[in-house]
Amino acid sequence: MRRLPGALAIAGVVFAGAPASAGDAAAGRAKASQQCAVCHGANGMSQHPEAPNLAGQVEMYLAKALEEFRSGKRVNEMMTVVTKELSDDDIANFAAWYASIEISVQLPP
Repeated sequence: MRRLPGALAIAGVVFAGAPASAGDAAAGRAKASQQCAVCHGANGMSQHPEAPNLAGQVEMYLAKALEEFRSGKRVNEMMTVVTKELSDDDIANFAAWYASIEISVQLPP
């Protein structure tokens, strides 16, 4: 079976937008407490119905979303303003922080 090249091609597409290195969750936590907690909560659980929960979200997804808000590819009035001045390291750190928060899910009876 020679499926490896196809698998590598798919992996390349999936990870093409991935950050080069993982962020620093501690640095992300410190900065998030100043910039993100008002809407997304200190623990990543939203305080506002229009703001999503970020706790336990996939790191690559969070980084991509923040990069898209910063570039204008994704638009939200508040997030566009908040992300405008973020560095690549800030984005990686926020993503690492929120991804590091462990959440649990309970199905209803």
